[in-house]
Order: sequence, then C-alpha cells, then structure tokens
Amino acid sequence: MKLFDSGLGINAAGFLRDHWRRVERRQWWLSSSAIAVSLILTSGIVCLLLPSTIPQVSSYAFDTDLAVHALVGIILLFDVYVIFQQVQLFRFRRELAQREELFRLISENAADMIAVVDVDGQRLYNSPSYQKMLGYSQEELGKTSAFDQIHADDRKGVMDAAAEARRTGQGRTVEYRIRHKDGRWLTLESTASVVMNRSGQVEKLVIVNRDITERKQLEEQLYRSQKLEAIGRLSGGVAHDFNNLLGLIIGYAEALQQRIPPEDPYREAVDEIQNAGKRAAALTQQLLAFSRKQVLEPRILSLNTIITDVEKMLRRLIGEDIEMVLMLSPTTGTVKADRSQIEQVVLNLVVNARDAMPGGGKLTIETGRWQLDEATVSRHPYVIPGPYSMLKVTDTGCGMDAELQSHIFEPFFTTKEKGKGTGLGLATAYGVIKQSGGYIWVDSEVDKGTSFRIYLPEVTDAPEVIAEVKSVIAATNERRTILVVEDEPSLLKLTKNTLKGMGHTVFEAGDASEALALSRKTESVIDLLLTDVIMPGMSGKKLADTLLTERPGIGVLYMSGYTDGEIATHGVLDEGTAILRKPFTRDELLRRVEDALMSVAR
Repeated sequence: MKLFDSGLGINAAGFLRDHWRRVERRQWWLSSSAIAVSLILTSGIVCLLLPSTIPQVSSYAFDTDLAVHALVGIILLFDVYVIFQQVQLFRFRRELAQREELFRLISENAADMIAVVDVDGQRLYNSPSYQKMLGYSQEELGKTSAFDQIHADDRKGVMDAAAEARRTGQGRTVEYRIRHKDGRWLTLESTASVVMNRSGQVEKLVIVNRDITERKQLEEQLYRSQKLEAIGRLSGGVAHDFNNLLGLIIGYAEALQQRIPPEDPYREAVDEIQNAGKRAAALTQQLLAFSRKQVLEPRILSLNTIITDVEKMLRRLIGEDIEMVLMLSPTTGTVKADRSQIEQVVLNLVVNARDAMPGGGKLTIETGRWQLDEATVSRHPYVIPGPYSMLKVTDTGCGMDAELQSHIFEPFFTTKEKGKGTGLGLATAYGVIKQSGGYIWVDSEVDKGTSFRIYLPEVTDAPEVIAEVKSVIAATNERRTILVVEDEPSLLKLTKNTLKGMGHTVFEAGDASEALALSRKTESVIDLLLTDVIMPGMSGKKLADTLLTERPGIGVLYMSGYTDGEIATHGVLDEGTAILRKPFTRDELLRRVEDALMSVAR
C-alpha cells in the first residue's frame, strides 16, 4: 500500500481546488444577492405601509403612486433574480449529477477495489468490485474493520504502514494477503492517497487495492524454474567432469582385478574401489538426467505397455500393505521417449509414494489423453498447448506442504532419514520429463496424499517393436587400426592401453587438429575413429565429418558424458549415432568397439 499526498498529481489537484473555489464564490455571490434584494424589497414595503401604520408620519407628503411603482419594480427585480438563481442552481445540480455519475461509473467498473477508511481503519466506502473479488457483500464489509480480513502474519505490517501514512502523509509499498469469503488467500498490492482536513491533519485514506495473486504465482514459478536451471547447469558440468575421473578409477580398478588373484588380501579393497566407482557413476547419470544433458535413445512408446510390463516389479516393490490400482485408459496415445528413462521415472514415483505410506495405503497409477489448452497456458505460460499423453501417480500418504513442494525437484533434497535416500529420484524424473518435451506437476496436501501428473507430447505413430539385443563381444578375432581422440590425457592413456591389450593397433591424439594431422600422414587404413564429443577447438562431430570425407568408410564411435548440440538436440541422439557413455567399464568399451567394427565390416 503506497501512501502519497494525492493520487491526482499536483496539476490536477490544483485545478480541482481552483474549480471548487470558483463554485463556492458563485454560491456566496448568489446568497449575498438574495439577501440584498430581500432587504431592498422589505424596505420598499415598509415605506409604503409606514403612513398607514404610524399616524404621525401621515403629515409628511408621500407620493403613493411613486411608491407603488417602485414596489412593483422591486418585486419584478426579485422575480428576475429568483429565476436567475434557479437557473444557477439547476446548472450546479446538473454538474453535481454529472460528477456523481462519473464517480459511480468509475467505482462500479474499476477492476481494482477502491475503499475509503477513516484514521481508525473503519470502512466509510467500498466499491462494488470488493464483492466481485472477495465475495463479501457491502453489509458484511460494513460490519468489519479494514484489517479484519488481512492475514495475521501481514496485519501488523499494514497497520504500521497506515500509521506511518497518518503521521507523515507519505508511505511505502505494502503487499499483503487477504481472505476471500470462501477461505482462499489472495495477495493484494495497495496504493492510497491521504485526505487531509483544513488544519493539515490526515482525516481519511482512499485506498486502491489490486489483486496480484496470479502475478505472484507466475513470479514464483519463474523463480523456481530459474533456480532449477541454475542447479542443472552446475550439476551437469560437475557430473561431466567427474565422469572422466570415474572412468579412470573404474578402469584402473579393473586392470588391478585382472592382475590380483581372488585369494589375495588386497583383492577385496580393489573390488570395493570398483563398486564405489560404479555407484558414483550411477549418481552422475542421475545428475545428468536432472540437468537434461544425458544421452537419450527415444522410441515410439505406449505408456500403457510400459506400466503393464513393470507392474509385477512394482507390486513386489511396494509390499502387501499398499493396494495398487491401475487405471489405464485404452485411448492413451503414444509418445516419443527413452523407454528405460520413463521406466526409471515410474519407479522413482512409486518408491516415493511407498515411503509416504509407511502404514499402508492406496497407490493409483492412471493413464489417459489430455489436452493442454489456453486455460492451462494462462496458469503455466511456458506450456505449449496441444494433445498430450498423461501419466498420473497418486498416493494416500502424508502429503506435503507448499514449502516442501517448492524444493522436491532439487537434487539432493530429501525428507527421508540419513542413508535412506540420495534426493535424486524426483530430480531425475524432472530432468527426464523436461528433456522429453513434457511437464511434471505435483498436487499435494498435508495428510491428504500426493499426485504427480506427467504430460508427454502425443505422437501419431504406432509403438515400435524393440528387437532383442544380442551381445557381439569378441564377435571377430580380426585386429583393426583405431584412432583414439581424447583431451583428458589419463583417460586417453587408459583407453589406448585397453585396446592395445586386445591386439588392436592404436593411434592416439589429444585433440581434433592433432588427429587430422596424424591421419593425413598415415598411409595405412584406419578402421575406426573413437573420439570424445566435446573438445577444445574442433568438436568430435566436425572431426568425424572431416575424416569421413577424407577416409570414406571409416567407422565412428563417439564417447562422452553427454552430447553437445551438434550431435543431439538437448541431449537426444539422432537416429543411428553410436556413442559410448562415460564413465565406461573395460567390457563396455570392448563391446561397443566390436559393435562399431562389425558395422564397418558389414
């Protein structure tokens, strides 16, 4: 509530004061003229009647005809004045009526709520928009103070601002919550003008209230989105760099395992190092999922099929004390997404629902078609309207308040006991759904359960049938020539030694320019390019395009913690692109290299 001297400005206020002063002078002139004419008429009548009422005056000469004519003239003058006065009064009343009508139109049609209160906070006037916005009738408002409907936490601030305005004639901006008649809380932003009496003391406050509830919600959504984006960029960068280190830890741990027999007392330590490295790698993959920088392999999927396929596993996961109900709509459309990632999202949501119902309850998984229309866009401006496939997971657990809901998608935020959760489940779900072009929203209330709603863009294609993948490790005994390009020296050395250990001829390069120079001076055949995606200078994709021009038929296998924009759009791979995800184990490296070499051979 911003309190200031006048809401009209200095020029407008001066104009109104001058206008009303002229009106007041005109009224004083009319009143004075009426008194003067009345005195003259009274004097004439007295002079005419004086001889007959006072015998002593009859001796004086008195022209009766002249007196009568004078009196008639005075009466006519009075009649003219009365007519003039009525005309002036008519004009004045018409002007007042016009101003009253203008005031009525403004007060009844203004979108904002206008109120006049006295210095004690008692309502003197409330515009009709109060009833439209808050639901209270004029009679109900008249029985309460201006502070009664204000939230208890905000009431003191509003009262302090009003007291400051009364004391100084100026104020400051105040936002506060006010209760709607149906119990909802709205956020208002108020401005007010101070009305002073002739002695310069504050007499009234004219307050204009504006409902900014929707604006505050949009600001909060924007703030949360920006916060999640910032956390995502940070976590994605950390995870990508950490993947190189994990690759070294896992790779050299595997090298030690090959040289240390199982009965050696140090073998257990090496095994634990490798297991810890693999667990850390899983965490980095979840961070990359949250930051939307993971590698996805999108397929045309049916949500109903995914839920049906994992139903048995989910029922074993939640236990017998939780009832699981599936409501799969047969009209649910298909979506384009990474099947393993969508399964992980469902698993994370079900696990969270289970943990929210330690004493048992009901879990409902629902699918269907949904149209996100303009009404949804008005509440969530970032939404692209259109047809979507909906997945909804609802539990009857403990629920969450608004404060918890504002943090649930942040990585490492968890309400579980220490050691019972990493806080990455919902963060991963958020990243996967966003990266797939969809939206995930939560509705929850304390002690009344939680619902997670996922919307993925609907496609018109039929679901793809995924063929069974058979291992091709060591499918060929032929040794090939491989060019390895990696800007991390330690990882380059490890990868080179692993491939050389399998009998391959390996050329190594620290960046794209070095790789091109090495290729151009090498006359022998290079069967495969194994290159990092993101490197200083030329990227792995540009390097591959150049080598494919100079050496047609060369195989290409990319390796990276995540893909850049030249290989993928927002981390989604183009169809047919082969990539080795960091950090990788020795077996994964050899299998993907053999796959790539087999593709070249065919």
